[in-house]
Amino acid sequence: MKRLAIITTHPIQYNAPLFALLASREKVAAKVFYTWGESVLSDKFDPGFGKVINWDIPLLEGYDFEFCENSSTDKGSHHFNGIDNPGLVSRIDAFKPDAILVYGWSFKSHLKIMRHYHAKLPILFRGDSTLLDESGFFQRIKRSLFLRWVYRHIDMAIYTGKSNYAYYLNAGVNKRKLIFGPHAIDNNRYACKEPACKQASETIRQELKIADADKVILFAGKLETKKNPLLLIEAFRAASFLVPVHLIITGNGELHQQLKIAAAGSDHIHFLDFQNQASMPSVYAAADIFVLPSQGPGETWGLAVNEAMAAGKAVIVSDRCGAAADLVHPCKNGFVFQSGNESQLKTYLEQVINTRGLVTEMGQQSTQIIAAYTFEKLAEAIEEAVSMTTTKRSNNSV
Repeated sequence: MKRLAIITTHPIQYNAPLFALLASREKVAAKVFYTWGESVLSDKFDPGFGKVINWDIPLLEGYDFEFCENSSTDKGSHHFNGIDNPGLVSRIDAFKPDAILVYGWSFKSHLKIMRHYHAKLPILFRGDSTLLDESGFFQRIKRSLFLRWVYRHIDMAIYTGKSNYAYYLNAGVNKRKLIFGPHAIDNNRYACKEPACKQASETIRQELKIADADKVILFAGKLETKKNPLLLIEAFRAASFLVPVHLIITGNGELHQQLKIAAAGSDHIHFLDFQNQASMPSVYAAADIFVLPSQGPGETWGLAVNEAMAAGKAVIVSDRCGAAADLVHPCKNGFVFQSGNESQLKTYLEQVINTRGLVTEMGQQSTQIIAAYTFEKLAEAIEEAVSMTTTKRSNNSV
């Protein structure tokens, strides 16, 4: 098997199942190098949620990994110098990889690895940036020139979807160096087919005093400006529904008190504290429609959309979400509205709720669409990229 070194900052719930799957498939021998350092296991304060987060699903099981010493005085993935691993090259060399997969270039060590191994080993790249936040002609030109320099150091990019694909083309990456590897989550887990999951979703509705026949709109995520949950509350309060409808806001963050004030006086707007990964399938199951009203900057995809669709829900998202172009098929499984447009969001909420049977039909469509966005598809793309680039490198060396 070809040996693949994977460079990423820290264990996350969306990557760990993929790494375990790669190991179980035995098509490549992968090892993950976590560049934040082992301190990430003890420093679990999440500034977005505004609290300490202890994920309740395994993140370090089923695959080979090591934590690399990080010499940064301000460790973290929130700035370029927060990831600085002087010994990373020697650790990678000791593994003797045939190819390297780098997650994100905007960290000191990651960019260093791309430059160091360029023309020595095939460099695969994974990121989900888009052009959705681009503004200002000169800013775009300056950034495009810089990105063209960055991506000259890669052999292939595994793109997440249409918006990410356009970003790479704009950055000068030849389309022959692009391979599709979908953003994915554990679709089966979010389908909430287990009796315990279904019971938990019923309990959520009962505790919030939501009748079985009532409809539920859900927002789940960090309560931050980027995701703009305030817009959803305003659109919900302005909407005219023909049936009883409730709005559930799930999560924590800097906007929590502001959102509570905006919801004051309504007994149909409910707040749930941060729900860990094991509980989220039940939260989605308790809803009918999922809304992600992000305004950015930085909503590169929005994996909560995958989760909601795997749960069989209609979805309404803003056009600043990277997932919109791929996952949301207007009038079929949901709608895409102009970011910040309260009136348009209100109209779509009313249309989905007030059109008899539409919520159910859209939810069924979501299940069918998301079936193509799996860890298996992403694993296949990574394996294919390794095979293509290592074969090409071998042929060129002959």
